[in-house]
Amino acid sequence: MTRLDGKVALITGGGIGIGAAVAKLFAKEGAAVLITGRRKDLLERVVGEIERDGGRALAVAGSVADEAHARGAVAQAVRTFGKLTVLINNAGIGSFGKPLHEIDDATWNDLFATNLTGAFRMTRAAVPEMLKAGGGAIVNVSSIAALVGIPMTAAYSATKGGLDALTRCTALDYAKQGIRCNSVNPGLVDTPMAAPLINDQERLAQVIAAYPLGRPGTSEEVAKLILYLASDESSWVTGGIFPIDGGMTAQ
Repeated sequence: MTRLDGKVALITGGGIGIGAAVAKLFAKEGAAVLITGRRKDLLERVVGEIERDGGRALAVAGSVADEAHARGAVAQAVRTFGKLTVLINNAGIGSFGKPLHEIDDATWNDLFATNLTGAFRMTRAAVPEMLKAGGGAIVNVSSIAALVGIPMTAAYSATKGGLDALTRCTALDYAKQGIRCNSVNPGLVDTPMAAPLINDQERLAQVIAAYPLGRPGTSEEVAKLILYLASDESSWVTGGIFPIDGGMTAQ
């Protein structure tokens, strides 16, 4: 038996990076998956890979910052696969390299609309369907930026700190109804968002010096932790904040 037999998962930001790795792993473990994201071509590529491997997947393009998209994606998952039992709030954008006083309102608002309000809207849309299904699991993809101060990331870090707080409150609000909610907090992971840093060998060496394991993580490594938290193996785990960062925040 695979680890997600009978589960139906909605994964935001599912076209690239961590989201794509989660979608492929979940499908291999028996889940039906619906992936969302802004670029339909990337989503369809992931769906094609899943289907070639015998999995079930559907792509719905759109932005988590759009309330209609949030509700529509949840409704589509239920229409196609019969229910919704897992939500992975992975969609996120970054903006780095400026001190707080140089961050403009548009940047601040865009980051919050996607990274925090988007997760709120997706969760709000998903919870009623999880209640109908008798329970579920929500995993929010946060960041070590919610746990430690990182220079030149004020707006991004604020969204992730808020996401961790949202995780804890969601866990408490729905524990008795069988819905669990946890956060996964990656450090530096080799994804398209991190590509400018990963490709700058001098800057990368400076950053990696703070990582005891001495390298960036991979999307597949993060996906394995998310799989555990989405599966019934973690049935007594809720409200947790789980760093996955090569030891960076252990110091």
